[in-house]
Amino acid sequence: MAVSTQIKRRTLFAAGLGLLAAPMILREKAVAAATGESSNMNAAPLPEINQFKLGSYKVSVVRDGINISEKPNETFGTNQNPETVKALLTANFLPADKFLNGYAPAIIDTGSDVILVDTGFGAAGRARGAGQLAEGLKAAGYSADDVTLVALTHLHGDHIGGLMENGAPAFRNARYVIGQAEYDFWSNKSREGTPAEGGHKAVLANVAPLVEKATFLKDGDSVVPGMTAMLAAGHSPGHIVFHLESEGKRLVLTGDTANHYILSLLRPDWEVRFDMDKAQAAASRRKVFDMIATDKIAFLGYHMPFPAVGFAEKQDGGYRFVPKTYQFDI
Repeated sequence: MAVSTQIKRRTLFAAGLGLLAAPMILREKAVAAATGESSNMNAAPLPEINQFKLGSYKVSVVRDGINISEKPNETFGTNQNPETVKALLTANFLPADKFLNGYAPAIIDTGSDVILVDTGFGAAGRARGAGQLAEGLKAAGYSADDVTLVALTHLHGDHIGGLMENGAPAFRNARYVIGQAEYDFWSNKSREGTPAEGGHKAVLANVAPLVEKATFLKDGDSVVPGMTAMLAAGHSPGHIVFHLESEGKRLVLTGDTANHYILSLLRPDWEVRFDMDKAQAAASRRKVFDMIATDKIAFLGYHMPFPAVGFAEKQDGGYRFVPKTYQFDI
């Protein structure tokens, strides 16, 4: 890595381990640009990043994009009365008719590896204001060539879209870790002609070309020293969460185990439209977040409010999301 890049990285990190974001005036313009139309991808003032310490590791979270959609009750709490879903949103000071979904790939710099967890939308999302990982890497002081390992929680499009760029691997020097059950499901030719065919084609295009450099994970496998995989299936057949530990500090990267900080966490048993096995997904939510709440471990949820990091506290039969503030910075 060039000396100038190292200086840039150290300078950025030392200058502020808290939020490194676009100026507020640009953020306000981006909010104004969000029309509220169904599935309108907001051209946000990206890249927006957040950096913090975890023991000796440096973690950088990138906001790959945001999406504003209508009718939250058609995505979350699909087994509930729509008015019940709306009432919970209203009680938590959120609009009842729209919701915002964000996407948060993370870079973990261990000193010996630069690990990227999930890749965002990539080029396919840029026309809609997403696919900002590459720019986010630069803002964090890295390039795509610095990434030595890409770890995938699962193989949905918003997690694998950034793996390829212009038909070539986006991270030329990286190796990959992928859930065995996840890859086996999506790469199987039997997905053709089923509702999973679109995901099958995306995996063939974005993941299959990389398998020669991939290691396939099972529950409990070590990724690198200090990072292990835990199966948390349901959202997808082989969904994985990653446990990270450095100098006694812990972080769980929960992927899509929970997709909304109110509707999925406060009501973990409510069904979610995008969960493939809804009962198993609910069981995984409880298993993972019971652990996080009981052990008071920080977690990074891919769709939590940016910077997507916080804690979970048991409340009313579910979990209250407590966003991080300065715990990691002092």
